[in-house]
Amino acid sequence: MIHAAIVGLGRWGRSLVSSVDGNNDDIKFVLAYTRTRASAEEFCRDKGIPLADSYEQILLDPDIDAVVLATPHSQHLAQALAAAVARKHIFVEKPITLDLASAHVVVDSARTAGVVLAVGLARRFHPSLAALRARVQDGALGKVIAMVAQHTTSTAQFVTLDNWRAAPEEAPGGALTAVGVHALDHMIEFAGRVRDVRCVTARNYPGRSDDTTTIMLRFASGATGLIFCSVATATNFEFTLYGSNGLAEISRPDMSRLRFAPMATTAPTGRVPAPPDEIFEHSGFDTLRAELTAFAQAIRGGKPYAVPLEDVLHGMAVFDALVESAQIGAIVAVSST
Repeated sequence: MIHAAIVGLGRWGRSLVSSVDGNNDDIKFVLAYTRTRASAEEFCRDKGIPLADSYEQILLDPDIDAVVLATPHSQHLAQALAAAVARKHIFVEKPITLDLASAHVVVDSARTAGVVLAVGLARRFHPSLAALRARVQDGALGKVIAMVAQHTTSTAQFVTLDNWRAAPEEAPGGALTAVGVHALDHMIEFAGRVRDVRCVTARNYPGRSDDTTTIMLRFASGATGLIFCSVATATNFEFTLYGSNGLAEISRPDMSRLRFAPMATTAPTGRVPAPPDEIFEHSGFDTLRAELTAFAQAIRGGKPYAVPLEDVLHGMAVFDALVESAQIGAIVAVSST
């Protein structure tokens, strides 16, 4: 059993704790820390988790194997570096940091310390993604031609102006940090390295930062990608991969519906026919529990965490290019990692 401390007890930190509360044999939260202690006391009391007085107290505790960072993005660098120095394994919510240079520092420090570093791109663990992955790997979908993703949430109207999520420095690229990085991660996994990008952001709710982002990507493989992400409209998720032998489509906010559609096998004589497709349902899957379990198993010497750090670093190179593209209004090449 891995004993972990949760750092940050906002909405997402509490979701992570609740995902493994009392029903996970791999990882257990035994200590917590948040800057706003008063707001977390009732939650921690209900969960039976003591509250530390400081992050340093957690790092000095010999009974803590790992820290889970559910803190503002701008704090990830310093907190992860401190954890690596203390030889604590590190789980950090996405994005790992806010630029490629600092992401490299975190990755290098974890490798030097010999600790597991995992980034919370939870959607990689969903069975719908696993089934799509299998179809790509076995060649059933053929060559990846293009990918189209939509990821939206109804959250902008509930973020107060003094909340850290409203700060423009915490949300470069608009909705990219909040939701868009998930779709970007899927595209990197299935199409490889991104060559260049174009990014446009917009603000639809009064606030301090943009809330809507539209992205075009070109991959070194020749594939293309389109991402629309927003925190200012109805909640939705769709990811479609178009291959030379058919397409795969994941839909619904919980990713529970998966559709495979094959290519036609005969030439059309009238309207273009659509061969029968396959529909699968994967309801009720807890991606947060899955990613934390995988983190614990990687610490104990099991299979490596499912999000390779090389993909994380390339994602941050793309992140940098997207932020620059939004600022200058032009196509930007992605730097090598």
